[in-house]
Parts: sequence; structure tokens; C-alpha cells
Amino acid sequence: MMDGLLAVEGGLKSATGELFNEIPDRIDDAFILVPLGYAAGTEWSIALGWAAMGGSVLTAYVRALGASLTGKHDFCGPMAKPHRMFTVTMGCLGMLMLDLMQVTWPLLTWTIAVINAGIVITVWRRVSHLAKVLHQRPS
Repeated sequence: MMDGLLAVEGGLKSATGELFNEIPDRIDDAFILVPLGYAAGTEWSIALGWAAMGGSVLTAYVRALGASLTGKHDFCGPMAKPHRMFTVTMGCLGMLMLDLMQVTWPLLTWTIAVINAGIVITVWRRVSHLAKVLHQRPS
């Protein structure tokens, strides 16, 4: 996230910046969301982890498609990349606290479920925004 922020806000964009920003972000999604599902330890959470990874790619795809059609990126959430990573971080910190208190609760399963729900809302919002912009264009 920091590399993209520095490039945009610091005026350090390059011709290949978007390419080399997107590819590692999609790899990050896979290496974080899928293991989160496995860490929760149930078949349901594993399926949710894989679904979140696929949904995160879809979220990025809709944003990139919108940018190719309109020239503008739509980073709306509620589960854009920064929001997903914040939710994962809070879920992991919450699990640490529960473990220290010796409380058993399926927080990681709930975390990955919230991420999936947020991804569905995010994709719907981005597609809706894109459709609205495209309909406002003169034919």
C-alpha cells in the first residue's frame, strides 16, 4: 500500500508503476487470505479463505476495468485492499487477546466471513458506480 501511496501522493509514478503495484497486491491477497482461512481450522473457514482471495481479485478487476473505461480508479469500500488488511490485522490481534485470556471463540472464521461480506458489497458498489458513470456518457 505504501508504494502506491508514495507514487501517487509523492508524484513518483512511472510507466510501469500500476503493473508492478497490482501484481504483488494480488499475490499478497492470496498469501494472506487463504492462510487466514486455514488458520481458523475448519472446512468452512478454509472455503471462506479461498472465496475471499477470489473476491479480492474480482474487486481489483472491477476497479481496473472501471479505470480502463473511465480513466479513474474507484477505490470505494467497505472492503478495498486497505480495509481487508486492517480487518485481517484486527482479527489476528483479537485472536492473540482471546488466546491470552484462554477464551475459545471462532474469531478468525468470523473475520474471514466479514471480509467476504464486505467484498460482495464492495464489488456491488463499484459495479453500480461504474454503470452510473457509463450511462451518463453521451452515446
